[in-house]
Amino acid sequence: MKKAVFFSLIQLFLFHSTGKVKAQVLTDNSYKLMRVLNYVSKYYVDSTNQEKLVDDAIVRLLQDLDPHSVYINKDEVNEMNEPLQGSFDGIGVQFNILSDTIFVVMPVNGGPSEKVGIQAGDRIVKIESKNVAGIGIKNANVREKLLGEKGSKVNISIKRKGIEELLDFTITRDKIPIYSLDASYMTNKNTGYIKLNKFAATTNTEFKEALAELKKQGLRNLILDLRSNGGGYLKSSIELADEFLSDGNLIVYTEGINSPREDYYAKIEGNFEKGKLVILIDENSASASEILTGAIQDWDRGIVIGRRSFGKGLVQRPFYLPDGSMIRLTTARYYTPTGRLIQKPYENGIDSYNKDLTNRYNSGELSNQDSIHFRENEKFNTLKNKRKVYGGGGIMPDIFVPIDTSGMSNYFSHLIRKGILNLYSINYIDKNRGKMKEIYPNFNVFKENFVVTDEIFNDLIFFAKNEGVKYNEEDFLTSKMNIITSIKSNIALNFWGTSQYFEIINQDSNAFLKALEVIESKEIYSQQLKE
Repeated sequence: MKKAVFFSLIQLFLFHSTGKVKAQVLTDNSYKLMRVLNYVSKYYVDSTNQEKLVDDAIVRLLQDLDPHSVYINKDEVNEMNEPLQGSFDGIGVQFNILSDTIFVVMPVNGGPSEKVGIQAGDRIVKIESKNVAGIGIKNANVREKLLGEKGSKVNISIKRKGIEELLDFTITRDKIPIYSLDASYMTNKNTGYIKLNKFAATTNTEFKEALAELKKQGLRNLILDLRSNGGGYLKSSIELADEFLSDGNLIVYTEGINSPREDYYAKIEGNFEKGKLVILIDENSASASEILTGAIQDWDRGIVIGRRSFGKGLVQRPFYLPDGSMIRLTTARYYTPTGRLIQKPYENGIDSYNKDLTNRYNSGELSNQDSIHFRENEKFNTLKNKRKVYGGGGIMPDIFVPIDTSGMSNYFSHLIRKGILNLYSINYIDKNRGKMKEIYPNFNVFKENFVVTDEIFNDLIFFAKNEGVKYNEEDFLTSKMNIITSIKSNIALNFWGTSQYFEIINQDSNAFLKALEVIESKEIYSQQLKE
């Protein structure tokens, strides 16, 4: 079977590398590689793993092409598609592992667990009568035990505060939605905020629903946050761009040596073609995020704020192989409406390409706009107002906001990397759930009145120490404001949800505050667009 897979791959590369490949070239090259594989199998001094040899050969072959042509084995295919398809089969709980126990942060609204009565704060101590508490269980093991086909059942035993005996539940697994919209709220009476984490099959539907709800609350301006959005489906980014652009506007085009140019246009009357628009991006905004942002910038439809985006502008097409594995092969490149190539250079090899973000940091690009230099052939003019924009890989924002490292320290970094701040917030809520409900009946009361006290600080320091993070007073004082924001935002996340998390986080985000300043000022907004 693996030889057949390898032979299929050879055929694919030969047939798709040029439209005029002669049959003899195909025969010679495929036969050459098959002979090598057969010689190794028959004559090599030691036993070999044929499957691994073929997989490694495919991986190496693709690595020599470009950074985004990849091989995905059959076990990884379904796992790869799951987040973008918008759902998975499971019991519908957000969980964390706290004190070596599976802790239910919150059940998914309307999901199977909520329907049978699972509550936030419950501990899952048995799955199918087998103990899962105090055994060093990992997140991957929990997912393996709780995920399963829709309609299948799983039996779990719950320990709930205030109840001595274990509670037994039988949960019928169902489709659990995976949302691409992290947050949606009104920042003031005129301006709404929406954050997307990817471009999935459900993204446009989620966006439309959120936008409609914000319009009911008075939305006239929109901040669309695409920071750290790594992309997703091309179709989803085009659909979303169509919500902002007039009919007939070019959104993106693709072109490759074996892929003739294909243009994608706005076709419908969008739900936000009028009104001020700001898009937030950073160095981790990639692919579909860059397609949408580039189209908005090229048509002078809105203002882009942040830092230069990642620069992923290669189109991959999936080719499935006989054993269920697949390759994602680059077949074309993305170009913005003005003709800017989104893809950053990769001629110096994969290692250099993978170090690009580190190099940006070391060169000062993330903290100083003057460290960014463009060649003359990388300068373009926007299509409506003839503003100057830049190519060369990624999307350069209209307004640069440097990365903020002022409150960083080793102590704070350890708290983040070990997940201490989130674990602490879960622990805090678990101890104070009843009190929280009484004092903060809704999020707005919490947002205005919750204070991180010295008692909470001392509790966090003790908690972190037990988790292996040694206290450093100098570092703590350096990062104190960051720690305050992190504690409050994580409590909001685990008590209310992701929208509330970002509503707290954004209060200290320089990029968000700049976006708010620009979008609320008619003069600044118009000046940036040169209207």
